[in-house]
Amino acid sequence: MDKLIHGTAADGTVRVMAAITTETVAEAIRRHQTSPTVSAALGRLLTGTLLLASGQKELDRLTVKIEADGAVEGITAEAGADGKVRGYVKNPYAELPPKENGKFDVSGIVGGGMFYVIRETGYDIGLYREPYVGSVPIVSGEIAEDFAYYLAKSEQIPSAVLLGVLLEKQAPFVKASGGVIIQMMPGANEHIITMIEDTISHAPHITSIINEGASARNLVKLALGEIDFEILEEKEVAFDCNCSFERAVSLISSLGREEVAAMLAEDKGAKMTCGFCNEIYTLDEADLQKMLETEKV
Repeated sequence: MDKLIHGTAADGTVRVMAAITTETVAEAIRRHQTSPTVSAALGRLLTGTLLLASGQKELDRLTVKIEADGAVEGITAEAGADGKVRGYVKNPYAELPPKENGKFDVSGIVGGGMFYVIRETGYDIGLYREPYVGSVPIVSGEIAEDFAYYLAKSEQIPSAVLLGVLLEKQAPFVKASGGVIIQMMPGANEHIITMIEDTISHAPHITSIINEGASARNLVKLALGEIDFEILEEKEVAFDCNCSFERAVSLISSLGREEVAAMLAEDKGAKMTCGFCNEIYTLDEADLQKMLETEKV
């Protein structure tokens, strides 16, 4: 099972989050049937969103959205404090040749555009408040750098962000996926910051050690080196969508009586596909008839 941890280091002046997301990303790719390069991009965004959402309160929801002019067109991920994440891409089949070094051309498939972070509280239980929306231009399209740029510019938190997805190019089969975010809080010692920067610059790529069996705790050690840290929470994470048959019925009924009657007469039923997870919900003639008879529309 995939795991996420968050904690502190250096007397609370450094915040750390790390996650293994191999199974989570594999499930997203299975559902959306993404191309290899899009799979890498989606996996990075899902992992980064989980990490950024890890310190939220119970009723909070975090959405990270990339609106891009590259072939992928856009990527969205949404996570809560419970470790559940879901996401989708506008063009799951986009593809580009690999770079000269053999790596996926994620920056090329993303291109330029905008990087948005939306924070909401209490939405799912009806306690809706105006969401906080932060945005910055995409600076690299590699996604980890875009998270770091957003945190520095929009939330004024200097951060190191490492995200990686290792795929078998033919399948694509996810061999390893995970990430780390290290944040420097007010009062962080300059010497500590320099040590962390030096450690990260000499560290192996995170997917290589995840592929060898590393845990989320190992990823933190990879980034912090000799600096001690305290884990405040550990949780399981997974790709999970809150769509349901009941929500599908509610959405179809909201189209109005005429539209539902037309579906019944012309199509003998209705189908709805969830954009976040590709789950298909089918309503037959009896379902639509019941909807009309019970005056739910």
